[in-house]
Amino acid sequence: MSSMRHLRVGCEFRYEAAIETPAVFQVQPYEAGPATVTRQAWETTPELPRHGYTDLYGNDCQRLNLPAGPSIVRYDAFVSVPDATEEVDLDASEVPVTDLPDEALHYTLPSRYVLPDVLADEAWQRFGGQKPGYRRVQAIVDHVNGHLEFGYGTSTALSTAADVYATRQGVCRDFAHLAITFCRALNIPARYVFGYLPDMDVVLPPSEMDFAAWMEVYLGDRWWTFDPRNNQPRKGRILIGRGRDALDVAMVTTYGAPTLTAMKVWSDEVEGTG
Repeated sequence: MSSMRHLRVGCEFRYEAAIETPAVFQVQPYEAGPATVTRQAWETTPELPRHGYTDLYGNDCQRLNLPAGPSIVRYDAFVSVPDATEEVDLDASEVPVTDLPDEALHYTLPSRYVLPDVLADEAWQRFGGQKPGYRRVQAIVDHVNGHLEFGYGTSTALSTAADVYATRQGVCRDFAHLAITFCRALNIPARYVFGYLPDMDVVLPPSEMDFAAWMEVYLGDRWWTFDPRNNQPRKGRILIGRGRDALDVAMVTTYGAPTLTAMKVWSDEVEGTG
C-alpha cells in the first residue's frame, strides 16, 4: 500500500456575457477515484444557483446560468493521491474484438476528433507489423510524442487527429486524440481522459499550470494509462472526466457566446489534507 500525498487543485473562470447564458462545468475530480476529495467548494460571483448531475460517462458536472455582464466561477478542492506513478505491464495483451467486453466496443469507433477510419492505412502501415500488446501501444505513444510539437495556439477547437497529424503541431488534447486514433484503427479500445496533473517529482515546466489530457487503453482485463504528451510515468494524476474524445468531456460548455476574459488552474502539493 503506497503512502498518500496531498494536493490543492482547482480553477477559476472569468466571463463577460451580453445576455444570460446557460453553462455546464466539468472540473471536479472523478468521484470513483483514484484521487480522494477531502474538501471542495464552489464559489460564484455574483452568487448563482447551480445543481450537479452525472453525465453518460459517469463524470460529475455542474449546471448554472452565467448572468449578463461580468461573472466568476471558481472551484477549489483538497485531494489525496497515492505516492506512486501509474501502473505498467509490458506484457499486457491486446484483446480480440470477439472477446472485448460490451462496454469497450464504444471506444473502438470513430468520434468527433478521433478518426481511425481516416488514418487506418497509416496506422496499419506503421504499427500493424508490431507484436500486439502493451509494447505496441507504447510504440504508438512514442511516435505521437515525437511526431507532434507542443505549442499553445497551434490547433483550434475544430482540429481533428487527422488535422494535427498533417500539421505536426498541437496541445495535449491533440496528442491524446492522435494516439487514440491509431489505437482504435488497430481495434484497440482507447478513451480520452482529462484532469489535473501536478508537477510532482518532475522538473518544473516554464509554462503556467493548465488542465491536462491523456488516454486510457484497454489491454488484458483492464484500462491502462498512457500519456502521449509527456510520455513518462507521473504521480498525482487527478481524473476529472472520461469520454470518446474532448467533445464528451469539455471543461466548460456554454449555450451562447460569453467572452472568457481569464482562466486560472492550480494543482499544488500541500501539507496535510486541508
